[in-house]
Amino acid sequence: MILSKIYSIRILLFLGFLVAPFISHAQNIDSLLVVMEEVMLKRNVYDLTKEERINNLKLLLEDPDASIENQYYIINRLIDEYEYYSFDATLAFIEKNIELAKKLDRTELIQESTLRLAKLLATSGRYDESINLLEEISTSNLSEDLITEYYSVYKKCYYELRNISRVNSISEKYEQFYFIYRDSLNTQIAKLDGNSKLVLEIEEQNFRDKSDTKKALKINAKRLALAEIGTREYATIAFNRSYMSSEVDGNRINQKKFLILSAISDIKSSVKDNASMANLAVILFEEGDVKRAHKYINFSFEDVKFYNSKLRFLDISNVLPVISKSYEKESVLQSSKLKKQLIFISFLSIILLIALFFIFRQYQKIRLGRESLKTANIQLQNLNEQLSFKNSDLKRLYEELSAVDSIKEQYIGTFLNLYSEYIDKLDVYRKTVRKFIVTNKTNDLLKLIKSKDVVDEELKIFYMNFDKSFLHIYPNFIDDFNNLLQEGEKINVKKEDSLTVELRIFALIRLGISNSSQIAKILRYSVNTIYNYRVKIRNSAIDRETFEDMVKKIM
Repeated sequence: MILSKIYSIRILLFLGFLVAPFISHAQNIDSLLVVMEEVMLKRNVYDLTKEERINNLKLLLEDPDASIENQYYIINRLIDEYEYYSFDATLAFIEKNIELAKKLDRTELIQESTLRLAKLLATSGRYDESINLLEEISTSNLSEDLITEYYSVYKKCYYELRNISRVNSISEKYEQFYFIYRDSLNTQIAKLDGNSKLVLEIEEQNFRDKSDTKKALKINAKRLALAEIGTREYATIAFNRSYMSSEVDGNRINQKKFLILSAISDIKSSVKDNASMANLAVILFEEGDVKRAHKYINFSFEDVKFYNSKLRFLDISNVLPVISKSYEKESVLQSSKLKKQLIFISFLSIILLIALFFIFRQYQKIRLGRESLKTANIQLQNLNEQLSFKNSDLKRLYEELSAVDSIKEQYIGTFLNLYSEYIDKLDVYRKTVRKFIVTNKTNDLLKLIKSKDVVDEELKIFYMNFDKSFLHIYPNFIDDFNNLLQEGEKINVKKEDSLTVELRIFALIRLGISNSSQIAKILRYSVNTIYNYRVKIRNSAIDRETFEDMVKKIM
């Protein structure tokens, strides 16, 4: 565990140094590659975190009390999670939202979901299908945000079609459309704050269209400073910067550096629709680093298969066979060298063995005597150590059994006492009801039954008994829990031997009850309330990724 913590801290410190707006050119590319490969090893951890968020949203979606409108907005959040993670899942949920929007008869929601579908198709290389959808949308009643998205998707489609077309006349036609929607988009964003992320993104592209890469890089630096490493936003900005840097100075060092940073952010944010890793592999292959190129292109290919992107699959399929073939050829050469070296080493080993055989015969008797004595001493020492360990284990087991017996006896007594108290309360309640019925005080009886005071009082007693019992078993829980939170986010309890709502939720998680629905049922809260508390506390944690796992290990 200690080594794992040191490993995590080392990576975090190193990555923290890398996210400065202007990264030092002296940074060693090999060191960056080492960091990236360490992050690659943790891909499943990041993916599991995303799957957990997705599963929590699906639980909310399964709530039978959720209205159609609530379902729509929950699915919108699922689309956000799936958008660059799984094409098929994103497509399915967008189509589901279009159905829900039609049931609600909400034009703005239909338009919003249709635009999301058009954007998905555009980013996956299905430009004609995207344009067909956009042509069905009337711009007369689009909101400011949607009209901006409308022009952005159109612009992307014609930008890509212009680049992939091999017919000059068709390419020029696409370019004209691209400029039309670019100008429309520029007019639209003129109403927005000049320092907003969207405006900066479009301004950067405008400078790139004019081949003014230096100004585009300045805008890109502003965007990079606003983005957080480990997000898709950072990955996209760093990706663009890698090629602009290469255009300015023709030096591949910066190009590789920002491709690596982009790839790190893609992995940490579980972005499967990515290009940084594949492009980095191509550059390394051209530089002769076939082994790394093969490793990275296969890693990227796994992401492409997972996301099911036609566009990315075509890009990788053009370079994967070439890199794989070179890697196989290099492996064969390496294997041949190793065989020759092995034959030579084997020959030397035979000579050495013959020499050792003659030396061994001369000193065999003396060595046998010494080894026998040494073996006897070692066996005696091992027996003494084993005996010492057994005594220590017996002592520890005795102490643990004594502690367990003490806790068991105490909580059996507590359970019996509570059970007896509830029987007495039921008897008192029975007598009260009987008294009201006998004296014909039905109104008073109805008032007593309708009142929640009894339930609320019993709930307070339940919380009090739970808090005291839990803190008796885990007396250091509150302090250890607060040690996992950031400064200023620690939880203070008002009374000794009591827990707050947040602490009770994570106390149940420590006891092995991690399902939000089960926790909600035990504590008598809604599932949404439990989920919000968990998200709030996890956002306050020092390490959000491992926070709940660390809570489960509190002793």
